[in-house]
Amino acid sequence: MKPEDYPEQDEVSEFARAYVNKITKLGSSVSGEDVMYGSNPYQSIGIHCPKNPSGSVFMFIHGGGWTTGYKEWNNFMAPLLLANNIIFVTVGYRLAPIDLFPAGLNDCVDAVTWVYKNIEKYGGDTSQIYLGGHSAGGHYASLISVSNEWQEQANVPLDVIRGCVPVSGVFLFGEGSGLTQHPRFLGKEGNGMAKKASPILFVNKPTPKFFISYGDSDFPHLITQALKMEQALKKVGTKVTRLEMAGCDHLEAHLETSSPNGNWLKTLTSFMSI
Repeated sequence: MKPEDYPEQDEVSEFARAYVNKITKLGSSVSGEDVMYGSNPYQSIGIHCPKNPSGSVFMFIHGGGWTTGYKEWNNFMAPLLLANNIIFVTVGYRLAPIDLFPAGLNDCVDAVTWVYKNIEKYGGDTSQIYLGGHSAGGHYASLISVSNEWQEQANVPLDVIRGCVPVSGVFLFGEGSGLTQHPRFLGKEGNGMAKKASPILFVNKPTPKFFISYGDSDFPHLITQALKMEQALKKVGTKVTRLEMAGCDHLEAHLETSSPNGNWLKTLTSFMSI
């Protein structure tokens, strides 16, 4: 799909414009199979299949501050993952402020549910589904992975997600997060959504294993959050792999996922093989 195929969304910030132009250009010649899991154009996934799938499935949710972005922003990641025989699924979801939290979260849950129930026909193994995302996408992936209330309603196993892979993700809103209330995403301050949207507050029992990564020049508050999330996960017995990507800021961390000789890809393939 192309941007003109989607409903209107917020304009990309000046900070992210060069990055968006770059990932769009890198992924312009990469296409997958578009599948709708809902009636809204944003409720769609792109399925990229290798010639000889190993069975491993890697779902990745795009970033964009919860108010911008398309699943196609992740297309540039596909070639290296396919070269490693991994089925790659890019995930789209409805955006704020038109659809406030938890609409986008619920969409991502529906995307996971669709993949679980249909990925075998593409050569995927339902016991090998990994869920990741960049920035806002890393937040959604983490929140889904540490919660186990949605699986019963979706009629999928509690362990449907084998591992979580947030890249420069957000793990806490509200007091102590380093973030101000995001009313265009969570609604008015004091409505209780900051707590409901904070993955770290749901870590009270073992969860799927985590591979947490971020840039060494990332936003300081997100680095702090990542370290605290690692501590919280380990405290309940979750296995955690953490990677600080040298020379990367918040946006460059996403670009690093397509580096053929980078540590992120090597760490991911090792993480998925254990």
